[in-house]
Amino acid sequence: MTYTTQIKIMPLKELLDPQGKAVLGGLQNLGIQSVADVRIGKHIDLQIEAANEEEAIAIAESAAKKLLANPVMEVYHISVS
Repeated sequence: MTYTTQIKIMPLKELLDPQGKAVLGGLQNLGIQSVADVRIGKHIDLQIEAANEEEAIAIAESAAKKLLANPVMEVYHISVS
């Protein structure tokens, strides 16, 4: 069966997010003052062939740990739809 997994990768809250700060500054320059903070991450969709949902999650977890996310600087969350 084919499962669609979503992996959301975000920088750790303790780390500076230069992209987010640049976007925040751009929003303020456009007159959008109500945005307090911006954090920019990645969203990755994987189509996984697996016997069941648990196996699909395990495959996505392996991909995130080995390639997609840097555990020193990023945190990730996996969901299946």
